[in-house]
Amino acid sequence: MGLFGKKSSIGLDIGSGFVKIVEVDRSGGQPEVARVAVRPLLPDAIVEGEVMDPGLVADTVRSLFEDLGIKRRDVVTAVGGHDVIIKKIEMDRMKESDAREVIRWEAEQHVPFDIKSVELDFQILDPHGGGLQMEAILVAAKKELVDNKVALLAEAGLNPTVIDVDAFALHNAFEHNYPEAMEGIVALVNVGHDTTNVNLLEDGVPILTRDIPFGSRRVREGLQRERGLSADEAEDVIQGRVDFPDLHRFVERSAEEVAVGIERASAFLMTRQSGEGLGAVYLSGGGARIPGMMDALASRMNVETRQVNPFERTPVRPDAAVNLNLEEAAPMLLLPLGLALRA
Repeated sequence: MGLFGKKSSIGLDIGSGFVKIVEVDRSGGQPEVARVAVRPLLPDAIVEGEVMDPGLVADTVRSLFEDLGIKRRDVVTAVGGHDVIIKKIEMDRMKESDAREVIRWEAEQHVPFDIKSVELDFQILDPHGGGLQMEAILVAAKKELVDNKVALLAEAGLNPTVIDVDAFALHNAFEHNYPEAMEGIVALVNVGHDTTNVNLLEDGVPILTRDIPFGSRRVREGLQRERGLSADEAEDVIQGRVDFPDLHRFVERSAEEVAVGIERASAFLMTRQSGEGLGAVYLSGGGARIPGMMDALASRMNVETRQVNPFERTPVRPDAAVNLNLEEAAPMLLLPLGLALRA
């Protein structure tokens, strides 16, 4: 791989609850996970994607790299949230080099931000098509969001060689592990600490992404507030380490919120001439491990629902997990794996 001059890469995901690292080695015949590590952030260090204490977060990232003995400074990371716009657009057919000249004008028609304040990129979906129009995925991220991420990593002593988009990194790892899901219409739903990302894919192409303001934190805080559990006790419950007889009430309420978000995101499918609806839901993120969440969502939506295993087709070295129960942590590692797979 040409990114770093070495056949390995490090995906770094700084979420609202945890810092996650996945290192992928490509020196063999296929990508192999060489190292995985997760470290919790202090509560409220990051709230709904906004870094409240950059110094604290940078210290956490730096100390994790130091404790793991990672000398390399180059990482692949991502941005996401409401300050990132992803949209499928149509534009006059032209070469990519020509499209790059006019993309800012095209973006003005679709991006609800001051076009001078965003970073833009795009990908032509049908570069070899013959029609007068072509489809492209347009991505716009506020410069402030990107600049803040770069500054945070610089404070941690790291160099972000690539800045991806959360939804695309999730898609990347999902496609690598579930190639059979690249047919028909599916929803990749990542239930994070504060936010749930819904990524609708049609034949492997993203057609809509949307964030839902719900995460596993809501369930944890509900257990603390309504049932008097401590933070550690609530965490044990939602991780399935301890049985809690009343958990299903919280899970059903949560599944309803996620289901409504998915239904709103996919409502436009009902108006399409093809008539094809949502075929399956694939669940990832830390919230996917909440006992009963997958079954409650499947029942509520009446559609096949599966939990994603980031290592379904990605081999992991026996000593890769550092002070980590890999089976327990796996659902939250789809994003950093997707980043590390970026080539």
